[in-house]
Amino acid sequence: MAIRIYTKTGDKGDTSLFGGKRLPKSHLRIETYGTVDELNSFIGVLRDSTASEPIRSILKDIQDRLFTLGANLASDPEKPLATPDIFDSDIEALEKAIDEMTGQLPPLKNFILPGGHTTVSFCHVARCVCRRAERLAVALMLEEPVDEQIIRYLNRLSDYLFVLARQLSKDLGVEEVIWQPRKPGA
Repeated sequence: MAIRIYTKTGDKGDTSLFGGKRLPKSHLRIETYGTVDELNSFIGVLRDSTASEPIRSILKDIQDRLFTLGANLASDPEKPLATPDIFDSDIEALEKAIDEMTGQLPPLKNFILPGGHTTVSFCHVARCVCRRAERLAVALMLEEPVDEQIIRYLNRLSDYLFVLARQLSKDLGVEEVIWQPRKPGA
């Protein structure tokens, strides 16, 4: 017999964490891991929009880590459950990729606007969702236990996505969109 997707247990506005604890769907913990899920979806869109196999491979690894991160956030912090972890090596992999790309890019002299190519824009959308996930995780950490590696990973991932957007612009042969502030009185 096939497993049903719907359970009807959330029809009244609550859901279960791993470990059985039920929370309202509006709870900060649910919002946080839901935003990580949204981020994972945008990383999938980004991965599907680039032809670069090395970038696609890194993005797949990031999706795996985000699923791990989401599982950790979706677990009851009051119950000792065996959940997958984010390791220092996961963060170091992002830092290494950032450093490699930065070494190939011109120095950053201006603020960059999202745009120039659809793939670059997808990357910036993912970066913004990542920053939101990070803010929510920090807010949750002020109320309940949250593994600090989650915050570090999300912080570094948003940096990676910014640099990746610049790298994609270069790889695609499109100019970065520079912010042009209005002159006072204009």
